[in-house]
Amino acid sequence: MNKGLLLLIALLVSAPVHAFEAVATVVSAVPTNETVSQPSQRCWTEYQQQTYQSPPPERNLGGGILGGIVGGLLGSLMGEGNGKVAAAAAGAGLGAIAGDRVSARNSGDTYTRSVPVQRCEQISNSETRTSYTVTYEYDGQRFMTRLPYNPGSQLRVNVSVTPK
Repeated sequence: MNKGLLLLIALLVSAPVHAFEAVATVVSAVPTNETVSQPSQRCWTEYQQQTYQSPPPERNLGGGILGGIVGGLLGSLMGEGNGKVAAAAAGAGLGAIAGDRVSARNSGDTYTRSVPVQRCEQISNSETRTSYTVTYEYDGQRFMTRLPYNPGSQLRVNVSVTPK
């Protein structure tokens, strides 16, 4: 780089800056309303009733066996001779079938339980904000700015002076 250019940059960077606070005259302050939307989410927990059936237990032969024994005993009380044997056999068969069906009827129980379920919904929140477009005059010149408040008839400003 050129040495003269480096010297000029160094002078500009090291040039003294003078700043001070002053009061400017407010010419106008025009309010502007702005609606700002800020959506949010609201969540809650609901409880739903859920019905389910327990799985049937493994096949139980006890009902059929017990039914066969009881049926055989009751059948043996009927008739005489070979009829007694036939009645016992028929009673055992019918008792086994009936015992198996009674046992199968109790195969699974039905239960109801409450299950938590999360629900959410979007909520639209809006807010109205007022800002002011302020026109002010300082040292014979007019300036404009936007402020979040009405400054009244005067506005404090920062003035900085740098050499050209």
